[in-house]
Amino acid sequence: MIRAYRAELLSVGQDPRDAPDAVRHEPDGLLVIEDGIVIARGPYADLADQYAGIEVETLPGLVVPGFVDAHVHYPQTDRIASHGEQLLDWLDRHIFPAEKAFVDKAYADGVAAFFLDELLRNGTTSALVYPTVHEQSVDALFEAALERRMRIVSGKVLMDLGPEGLKDTVASGRAETEALIRRWHGHGRLGYAITPRFVLASSDAQLADAGALLAEHPEVLMHTHLAENVRECAAVEERFSDAVDYLDAYDRFGLVTPRSVFAHGIHLSDRACGRLHESGAGIAICPSSNLFLGSGFFNFGKADAHKVRLGLGTDIGAGTSFSMLYTAGLAYQAALAREDKLDPFRALYLATAGSAALLHIADKVGALEPGQEADFVVLDCAATPLLARRTLEADLAERLFAMQILGDDRVVARTYVLGQCAWQRTSS
Repeated sequence: MIRAYRAELLSVGQDPRDAPDAVRHEPDGLLVIEDGIVIARGPYADLADQYAGIEVETLPGLVVPGFVDAHVHYPQTDRIASHGEQLLDWLDRHIFPAEKAFVDKAYADGVAAFFLDELLRNGTTSALVYPTVHEQSVDALFEAALERRMRIVSGKVLMDLGPEGLKDTVASGRAETEALIRRWHGHGRLGYAITPRFVLASSDAQLADAGALLAEHPEVLMHTHLAENVRECAAVEERFSDAVDYLDAYDRFGLVTPRSVFAHGIHLSDRACGRLHESGAGIAICPSSNLFLGSGFFNFGKADAHKVRLGLGTDIGAGTSFSMLYTAGLAYQAALAREDKLDPFRALYLATAGSAALLHIADKVGALEPGQEADFVVLDCAATPLLARRTLEADLAERLFAMQILGDDRVVARTYVLGQCAWQRTSS
C-alpha cells in the first residue's frame, strides 16, 4: 500500500559538524511510503505529478524522523523522580528494590506496555532499553514492542554480584542470554544487546563471559554504563587498581568494540576517549539523569576532539522526562556549562540519526531517506501559548531550538510507525 504525506520535512542524517550539508529541509515536502518504507521524498512541486494518482494527506506541523533513545531503563519507569540520592545510594534505595518485582511476568507486561506507549507519546520510535536481570523482563518488553511494531534493542542484565533477588550466575546469565538471542534477535524489528549492568555488578568471570558472548555473537550490541558518577569511578578504581582507567576495566574483558554502547561517559580521560574512537565504540549522552543525580556535565569538547561517536538518551528513571526534545535542550545546557555550544540541528541529529548510528540501525531509521523505515513525528511549534509566541515568524533554527528548550511531550502532535499513525494527541 502506498501512502503520501505533504508537510514541512526536516532531518539531519549526518553530524553537521562534519557535513555542512547534513540538514535536509523541504518547507513544502512530499513523503511517499510503500509498505512502511520511504520510497520518495522531496519538494512537493517536484514530486506531485509523479504521484498524482495517490491520495495525499497534509500534516500540519514540522515532520522529523522518529526519535531514537540510545539509553533508557524500562523497569525504572515507576521510580522516576525518586528523591535524595546520588547514583550508588539511589540504586540501593530506590532502583534495586523496584526491579525485584520483575520476577513476575504479568507485572513486567504491564510496565512494558505503559513504557512503550509513553515512548510513542513522546515521539520515540526506536530505543536501546535496559530490562532487569530476569529473563521474563526481556520477553515482556519484546512482546509489547512486537505488537507496536517498534524498533527496540534490549538484553537481559548480567549482574552476578547483585543483591538477593536481583542477581544471576555466570552459567545462568550465559544460558538465558543465548536463549533470548535465539528467541528474539532479528524477529520483526527487534535486536539484542549483551548487557552487563556495570563493571561493579559483575564478577571478573562474568565480565569475561560477557566478552566471550559478544565475540560469539558479532551481530548483537553490548550495552552498559561508564564513568557516570565520581563515587562510582572511585569504587571502580579501587576494585580494578591495575586498570589504566574505567574504560580499561571493560577493555580487558573484550567489551570495547565497534558495537559497544556506553551510557554517560562524563568522567573520561583523554586516553579513554582516544580508545573509544579507535575501537569505534560510542557514548549515549544522558544530560537529564546526569543533572538529577548530581553526576556532572558531559564534556562535548573533549569527546569531539577525539571524534567519539555520540548519541542521546533519556535514561529513565534517573532521567526525568521521556521527551527527547526536552533531553536535547538539556544537552545544550550541559554543553554550555563547559563552554561548548550545541547547535539545534546537531542536537536533532543526536536524537535521531546519531543515536541510530550508535545502535547500528542507521540504515533503517533516523533520517527519513528513501529505503529507510517510515518512522516519523509531527511536531507542533504552537503547542503552548509561549511556544506559539516565541516561534511566531521565527526561522527554522529558532523554531527547532525553541521546541528543544521550551518543549516536551505536548509538542508531539502525532507519532508514525512504519508510515501508520501509532499515537495522536487528542484535543483538550
